[in-house]
Amino acid sequence: MDFTILSGTANPRLSSAIAAELGTKAGECGISRFPDGEVSIQLRAPVRRRQVFLVQPTSPPVDQHLIELLALADACRRASAERITAVVPYFGYSRSDKRHGRHEPITASMVADLMQAVGIQHVLAVDVHAPQIEGFFRIPMDSLSGVGILCEAVAKDLAQGTVVVSPDAGRVKTATEYAQQLGAPVIILHKHRRSGTETAVTHVVGDVRDRPCLIIDDMISTGGTIADSIQALLDMGARADITVAATHGLLLEGAQERLSRAAIRRVFVTDTIDNGARSWSNLRVVSIASLLADAIRRSMCEEVPGELTGAFGLGDS
Repeated sequence: MDFTILSGTANPRLSSAIAAELGTKAGECGISRFPDGEVSIQLRAPVRRRQVFLVQPTSPPVDQHLIELLALADACRRASAERITAVVPYFGYSRSDKRHGRHEPITASMVADLMQAVGIQHVLAVDVHAPQIEGFFRIPMDSLSGVGILCEAVAKDLAQGTVVVSPDAGRVKTATEYAQQLGAPVIILHKHRRSGTETAVTHVVGDVRDRPCLIIDDMISTGGTIADSIQALLDMGARADITVAATHGLLLEGAQERLSRAAIRRVFVTDTIDNGARSWSNLRVVSIASLLADAIRRSMCEEVPGELTGAFGLGDS
């Protein structure tokens, strides 16, 4: 079956790289905005009876990029696309996976409903913050793992004796994956959340004295969690030789300043998000285009989700 790759405005650079891996070019579509901010979509590539892959991370500005994705999907459905797959390298609202109080939305579930309502039939994402989000969909939803690609990149830069550090209990499984691939022990930090934006490290599980550290996470937004983790490790005697690796580099205001301290050797992120911070000398951006291109190939071959999961190290949740 013929296929078309279309891109929203969130990360056209990644869309082009995925298309190149597949030996094609991204299809053309016009995306503009009316004076009041409403989005206007016009398809300029044929999609009738074709598999369509919409590449659009719902990164900041999240609502704008989400509406673009929904509008693109609706346009493809109305143009008689055979199958619509949303390639969402970064899945916004993934932290809103449950209610912390009685009067709160579960926004990740709402987003899943919206995607299905406009005709999306399959979702491909990378390292979704909350694995249980898969359960919000009634269509196939696969979360690929960026750990292998990041491990390959950081392994060339790590000092001997490095330990892998999980910044909280929720990232222990991911830290273990890094540790297994790098042949390193795992250290766990325990945190106490003071507010929605502020946390404090209460204690460190494991010995970090005079050891270089690799701190891992699924995303870096403001850099506050990573900065607090680094300070806790240094206070416990860790060597001032720290590498940071995270799949999603949102790198919001203040993140570069917080992560530019002398103790940090490198910060590795993937290109799931086009963060515009490529002038940051310590930042290394690793491409996941080949990972997503391989997943698209397998999707077109109609491999069942279990086969796709086993091939790409998806979560078993």
